Amino acid sequence: MIEIGEQTWQFITRHKDDDVRNLALHPGCVDGVDLSLALRQIEGGQIALRKLPSWAAVDGLLYPPHISMEQCSSEQTALYKSSLLTGDSFVDLTGGFGVDFSFLSRNFKRAIYVERQELLCEIASHNFALLGLNHVDVKCGQASDVLGDMSPVDCVYLDPARRDQYGRKVVSVADCEPDLTQILPSLLAKSKKILVKYSPMLDLSLALNVLHHVTEVHVVAVNNECKELLFLFESEKQDANMKIICANLKKDSDDIFDFTKEEERVSSCRLAENVGAYLYEPNAALMKGGAYKLLSQRYPVFKLDLNTHLYTSEELVSDFPGRIFRVDSCFSMGKSDLKQHLSGLKSANIAVRNFPQTVAQLRDRLKLKEGGDLFLFATTIADRKVLLKCSKI
Repeated sequence: MIEIGEQTWQFITRHKDDDVRNLALHPGCVDGVDLSLALRQIEGGQIALRKLPSWAAVDGLLYPPHISMEQCSSEQTALYKSSLLTGDSFVDLTGGFGVDFSFLSRNFKRAIYVERQELLCEIASHNFALLGLNHVDVKCGQASDVLGDMSPVDCVYLDPARRDQYGRKVVSVADCEPDLTQILPSLLAKSKKILVKYSPMLDLSLALNVLHHVTEVHVVAVNNECKELLFLFESEKQDANMKIICANLKKDSDDIFDFTKEEERVSSCRLAENVGAYLYEPNAALMKGGAYKLLSQRYPVFKLDLNTHLYTSEELVSDFPGRIFRVDSCFSMGKSDLKQHLSGLKSANIAVRNFPQTVAQLRDRLKLKEGGDLFLFATTIADRKVLLKCSKI
């Protein structure tokens, strides 16, 4: 069991706001202090302040090695997951640091945390008690072994490891551990609902080709940065009417957009003939989820081109789920147009959408530094290659 002596705790408290790297080089007096353990707790506490604020407010929590802190969910995404499952019994087969488990387990009368690493199990047992989770059990073991022996439950959660034996990140379903394609039948036999978290780098279409009984896919972004893909499986349902829910979680409000693949497939796409007064860039969750044609149906906007995932309108659509820009000008890459619209400009934020040149190539050609308040979109509209000079609203 992890034990932290009084002198080590005092060192942690005294240096909780210090730079960990500098502290490691110049720790000062460390008599009676377990320095490596202290540094790990200080670093973990600092990460928790921004990633897990409610945990950071609890004194005495233990933090794991950096890799587990790096991979664990944020409080914001854990809370989102907790809105998806409820019932009497729950098992997390890949417990990790225990963040997702701690939020999900509150929706159940009894819950079991399973983790193969003894250190993480020790940390979880210690932390769950401090977090008031008195209805949970901690089991150290392999997910597949526990799954084979466990009684049926209402819900199961998994976050398959996304690194191979050499520590390299993997993104296909079959390369993750455990491999869901192998254990899904056993999971469906033991649980009514299964929620599985994957990396946002996962190819969604390829994953859906090999996974069955998927009833919902949640594409979760935080402040326009895609963080995770969540697959919800239900043993008593097929995936014919599977929904894709694109959720962009923000500080004050969330953008939620749901649709089915069939809706997107049969939807007509309203294409723009010219760029209007406003430009819209869908949030990261929508871009990953692939609701491209439907956006022009559910909002009064026009898509710039079938393969250009940007939209436009003459009137402001303030509730569009993404970034909104005012279009200052639209011009070609011709020398005279570039001189007229970019003369004297030193810097800009450049983005490329369905355009033959990269951002680096454009920046070199236009002699513009990164930054500033101006945005340049290099894109295609009605088969014309253009630059859009915009300001963010």
